[in-house]
Amino acid sequence: MTSAVTGAFDRKLIAPMVLGSILNPVNSSMIAVALVPIGVALHAQPAATAWLVSGLYLATATGQPVVGKLVDRYGPRNLYLAGSALVGVAGIIGLLAPTLWVLVVARVLLGLGTCAGFPAAMYLIRRESERTGVDSPRGVLTTLSVSAQTIVVIGPSLGGLLIGVAGWRAIFAVNIPLAVACVVLALVRLPRPAPPATREPLDVLGIGLFAGMLTTLMLFLMSPAIGELWLLAITVGCGAAFARRELRAAEPFLDLRVFGGNAPLIATYGRALLAQTAAYAYLYGFTQWLEAGRGLNATQAGLILLPMSLLAIGVSTYTGRREGFRAKLLVGAGGQLAVSVLMLRLDAGSPVWILIALSALCSLPQGLNSLANQNAVYYQADPARIGASSGLLRTFSYLGAMVSSAATGVFFAHGADTAGLHSLAVFLIVIASLLLVMVAADRSLSRLKSK
Repeated sequence: MTSAVTGAFDRKLIAPMVLGSILNPVNSSMIAVALVPIGVALHAQPAATAWLVSGLYLATATGQPVVGKLVDRYGPRNLYLAGSALVGVAGIIGLLAPTLWVLVVARVLLGLGTCAGFPAAMYLIRRESERTGVDSPRGVLTTLSVSAQTIVVIGPSLGGLLIGVAGWRAIFAVNIPLAVACVVLALVRLPRPAPPATREPLDVLGIGLFAGMLTTLMLFLMSPAIGELWLLAITVGCGAAFARRELRAAEPFLDLRVFGGNAPLIATYGRALLAQTAAYAYLYGFTQWLEAGRGLNATQAGLILLPMSLLAIGVSTYTGRREGFRAKLLVGAGGQLAVSVLMLRLDAGSPVWILIALSALCSLPQGLNSLANQNAVYYQADPARIGASSGLLRTFSYLGAMVSSAATGVFFAHGADTAGLHSLAVFLIVIASLLLVMVAADRSLSRLKSK
């Protein structure tokens, strides 16, 4: 890899890094305003349309660390190209899908196809840091966070606009030009892969056990009930077998001895799970209530979330170049708690200005939590495992998204009404309180410095 200026970050890499990283979050969030119109068009209940959310997260949560491991071993270029092509195929399937379950297949393919973008970007940042000798590319990390993390909150506004102009199928079709752009940028700008550093065979058994553990856990979270406890039993069995396998394998898929000895990194994963549980419950639950409980259409609901989108970008941009992790996370967790409490005051007659004010307040946790957790992983992870470590960050984030999806399904079992929203708010108060306590108790954050 070369740069036009010796010792400077190769800025040619920024465009493919950013575009590849936003494919997953933009598809995660655009669907929020499309669930109701898709359900109406295809005569599907909320419990069925929830699979459009969960299918993508199930594929991504399982695939991110797997692809991250492959990026660590083989480099990002070929994996980035394959993933981008799969995103284009998924966009075509979604555009033409005749039934809900074909749409679910398209969403699963989107989840798999978007797995390469974020691990590839983190890998390239680390490689450039090693090449240039600059150990803290805060500006590049901030650019990645602003584009890839806060795009989640732009998605509903973009989705509402696309649905208003061309119908809900447009949120699938938009992936076709995005995928083409990714392929072109990768061919032109990403470095060609070097021969792998190791010839050890890939830990296929470990990957399979990991996938089985996550899949059964997420299937249980989709419909938590006493009769589904057998899924948790399989989760525990796969988890135990996975741990045994990884501790004994010569070249494990995930070296649990390294991760297990890195308590600050494990804490970051736990914070990501809690933060994203609250963030996605707000994104999906509040948005569905705006349409079904407050009576707004998809475009109006997207516009209500626009202040959150714009202010979250501003928060990330302003704070991203500043050192410190603990203060950002304390403010982010406190913001989530405040938003959750205020949701208890909403009803079907709440004026629009209150909804907009709540959206604006939500920009603090949206702009701070993802930024701080992403940057913490960069400095806490073993550089040789940055792809797998960043992939695991997304896995825990999507576990949080799955928990939020399960909670939304439980509290909105009979529709996204105000009573269900208030029950969801109580759940989020508990989650935000746990996050606040966890951040306050983690003294390692005060010692974590980017130089």
